[in-house]
Amino acid sequence: MQLLLAEDDPILANGLTAQLNAAGFTVEHAPNGPVAEYLLSRQNFDIAIIDLGLPMVDGLTVLKNLRATRPDLPVLVLTALDRLDSRVAGLNAGADDYMTKPFEFPELEARLRAILRRARTSSAAAPADVALSGLHFDRAARRAVIHGEPVELSPREATLLELLLVHADKVVTKEQIATAWAGDGTEVGAGNTAEVHIHRLRRKLEGSGLEIRTVRGLGYLLAVERADGRPA
Repeated sequence: MQLLLAEDDPILANGLTAQLNAAGFTVEHAPNGPVAEYLLSRQNFDIAIIDLGLPMVDGLTVLKNLRATRPDLPVLVLTALDRLDSRVAGLNAGADDYMTKPFEFPELEARLRAILRRARTSSAAAPADVALSGLHFDRAARRAVIHGEPVELSPREATLLELLLVHADKVVTKEQIATAWAGDGTEVGAGNTAEVHIHRLRRKLEGSGLEIRTVRGLGYLLAVERADGRPA
């Protein structure tokens, strides 16, 4: 099991790494928020432990950004704060479980394995393909088909389409798009990069019965096309 440990306390991180390795996990350690986000964007982890008190970029922000691109990655949050509002904030940001410091390792390991069992059950039940109106998207192969005809997509268009499908009928912000694209190793410009790819994807989705609506000041939303066929 590949595990990301985002923890800024070096003594705790070293101890946890040794214990997790002995328990069968392969651990990558991130001492701060930017390193955690870098590793999460480039490695296919099975589970993550994120401390909310990370320096430079706090753990709550790391978790929120992660959920924009990896909504399925199991995450256990660690924190020294035992306040109700801190626990609620972590869970609302997308944590699967929550532990406060200090803690005993056997309980941490048990919670990790429980989260992984739930994730496997959910993954087994989830379809590999996403179908909406006339579009079928194979998430594993990253291929799209409209009414049986394949659609040629660039890597960024495929990532953008998957993001829109996962959040169908919900607004996807430009920040979420930039975070999703960060994993391909290229820079995302601050100009009209998102607009250009949205424009291209709109053309490629013609005839699918779907439309990408612009929500001014917020982002974009994928929805089933209106009966009159007019764009949003």
